[in-house]
Amino acid sequence: MSRRILGIDPGSLITGFGVIDVVGNQRHYVASGAIRTKSGSPLAERVKVLVEGIHQVIDTYQPTEAALERVFVNVNPAATLMLGQARGACMTALVLKDLPVAEYTALQVKQSVVGQGKAPKEQVQYMVVRMLNLSGTPQADAADALAVALTHANHSGGAIGKLALSGLKVRGGRLV
Repeated sequence: MSRRILGIDPGSLITGFGVIDVVGNQRHYVASGAIRTKSGSPLAERVKVLVEGIHQVIDTYQPTEAALERVFVNVNPAATLMLGQARGACMTALVLKDLPVAEYTALQVKQSVVGQGKAPKEQVQYMVVRMLNLSGTPQADAADALAVALTHANHSGGAIGKLALSGLKVRGGRLV
């Protein structure tokens, strides 16, 4: 059974997206890119660009599920608030298209893709290229979105993944 996963790395200026197919244990690259908003434009315009951009990606690639990176608390409260609003726009766009949405922290994504939660962005990009057998390195935001999609593929497949999605947590390979 094939699954198509849309990964989203939300940002108020650049929102990365990545689409992969999962067939059994195989992960295949489909597409990736970025939705860009104009710096200095009103929040309402940015939200509109994000929602329309994500809807265009969904209409083009027809994912069956989506994964979204969770917001982290930043030193700058205004930046954190803007990122949260961009993330909310992304979440809204996904649920308006009736996609099931999973959420992962940056730490979970880095642990899943690189094996260590404090990995630099360059290492995430490198592992995305290796895991998807890409001929080139995607732009940083697109690579992060592909990493989110790969994390979802790693955490949602099989019996343990389904139990984890039902509300149970997986810690140290055990359900808690």
